[in-house]
Amino acid sequence: MYRRRTRDIDITVLPQFADDQSQPDFGRFFWVYTVEIVNQGQESVQLMSRHWIITDANGDTNEVRGPGVVGEQPVIEPGGVFRYSSGCPLPTPSGIMRGTYRVEGEDGEAYDVEIPAFSLDSPYMRRVLN
Repeated sequence: MYRRRTRDIDITVLPQFADDQSQPDFGRFFWVYTVEIVNQGQESVQLMSRHWIITDANGDTNEVRGPGVVGEQPVIEPGGVFRYSSGCPLPTPSGIMRGTYRVEGEDGEAYDVEIPAFSLDSPYMRRVLN
């Protein structure tokens, strides 16, 4: 698991390689990741948008921006938790993801919450020992 706290918002990410959705012989590797967002603050926040930076093993980067997550813009009450799962395909057997969520507090203040960088590793990675 990977964790990060920004202000009073805790983000935890658990990635898992999805062998059943991957086709290594055709350069398709797929991961499922579950994100848990916990509001440790005193006011509600609404998740407005996401920004992902996805880098494959070749160093090629793809950025994904959009409203909310999985079609939702959830309001997370104080002490509340929002959890969702999504997926990421790559043309290489490993990579890394990181990003931010834009949230808005009850007072209208908007700010970015960091998503911890997390590794996308598969059993098809070629390991080199020095």
